Amino acid sequence: MARRQIAADLVGRACLRERIGKGRRQPLILHADNGNPYWESLFRTVNYRPDYPRRPFRSKDEACLWVAGFVDWYNHQHRHSGIRFVTPAQRHSGEAVEICRQRAHVYEQAPQRYPRRWSRGTRCWRQPGVVWINPPPPENALDPATLAMAA
Repeated sequence: MARRQIAADLVGRACLRERIGKGRRQPLILHADNGNPYWESLFRTVNYRPDYPRRPFRSKDEACLWVAGFVDWYNHQHRHSGIRFVTPAQRHSGEAVEICRQRAHVYEQAPQRYPRRWSRGTRCWRQPGVVWINPPPPENALDPATLAMAA
């Protein structure tokens, strides 16, 4: 199967899984570049995992099994500082907003209950609207209408 067809199948399956149709209000944006910082961050996390293998995998199946477990952990258990210590799955599903709202409530009450423990303000728990590792410079910003046309 040609790479082009594999890519088309991957995007098609992702759209089905996420229930993305032609009537979608928000544009579908596919991002890919060589040296994507999200991948670099992911690979750094892989290397620092306590269960990262100290020896080469014995087979492709063994490697796939380990990576599948890592990806599940990364998406459903690992809390990311850039998204206020929620998991990517919680961010994707929309649960992160409520989790952070509850945290903010606890943090608002803490200085009132234990004023001697608090010498400064509390952490902001509001979910960021957009998450960037390296935001594009303003001169490279795209117009949303352009993105909609491209999708």
